[in-house]
Amino acid sequence: MSAQRMTLEPGKSLGRSSLARAARSLRLAAGLIALAIPLSGCGTGALWDKFTAKDDTFNEEPADKLYNEGLYLMNQRKDLKAASKKFEEVDRQHPYSDWARKSLLMSAYSFYNAGDYDSCIGAATRYVTLHPGSSDAAYAQYLIAASHYDQIPDISRDQGRTEKAIAALEEVIRKYPTSEYANSAKAKLEGARDQLAGKEMDVGRYYMERRDYTAAINRFKTVVTRYQTTRHVEEALARLTEAYMAIGIVGEAQTAAAVLGHNFPDSRWYKDAYNLVKSGGLEPSENKGSYISRAFKKLGLG
Repeated sequence: MSAQRMTLEPGKSLGRSSLARAARSLRLAAGLIALAIPLSGCGTGALWDKFTAKDDTFNEEPADKLYNEGLYLMNQRKDLKAASKKFEEVDRQHPYSDWARKSLLMSAYSFYNAGDYDSCIGAATRYVTLHPGSSDAAYAQYLIAASHYDQIPDISRDQGRTEKAIAALEEVIRKYPTSEYANSAKAKLEGARDQLAGKEMDVGRYYMERRDYTAAINRFKTVVTRYQTTRHVEEALARLTEAYMAIGIVGEAQTAAAVLGHNFPDSRWYKDAYNLVKSGGLEPSENKGSYISRAFKKLGLG
């Protein structure tokens, strides 16, 4: 509504209908103005945000620059977390480059040294999957095994991680028998097997204390048949002698004592087993058909 139409001519007045129309028009205009104020504020804010928004334009950096920065952070600054991020950035920005392959392995190495074993396993597994023929694949597989091995819990807890460590270590030995990591994997494998044997012994002793001799025998039997090269086998044979004597299966008790004496004649456990058999009026005597005898013959022991 124009200002000219709202102006009265001199000497004239508005009628009731005209006055009502004018009032309605004024109320409508006021409402539109009130509505426009917040809308215009929102529009201005959005427009202002566009002008003040930070420029997040992606800037690609050279792969070798990122890689060397990662090495610097790892070796000089000892900031393993920051180093791994740099190596991951190489893979993200240059996924098909040779730098990406190197960075993926270095990322796994950084994670391992930082104690982030799950991230190390993830990166190393990806490396082995993408680059199975690489000369560094053996090291990547070894990092997987070492990450599992370093997380082996004490014998009072579940040994699932130990089982995973054994499987991964055996993979290193099987796939890369001539690599420099095979010998280290073998040493760790013995440590992991010793841990599982220790778990079996711990449970077996528990059953012995409760005179559940059958359950105890099953645990000691596992040590004798699966973990003959561990430090627990001497005690396992002595405990088998004790358990079999307790339930009257003297033939197996004599065999356990005889095998123990033949393989570990200076063991204190043999002295205990020998005295136990003698207390029953018997002598250690090996039954060649016993599972105990066969387990040691299989390894060339006894």
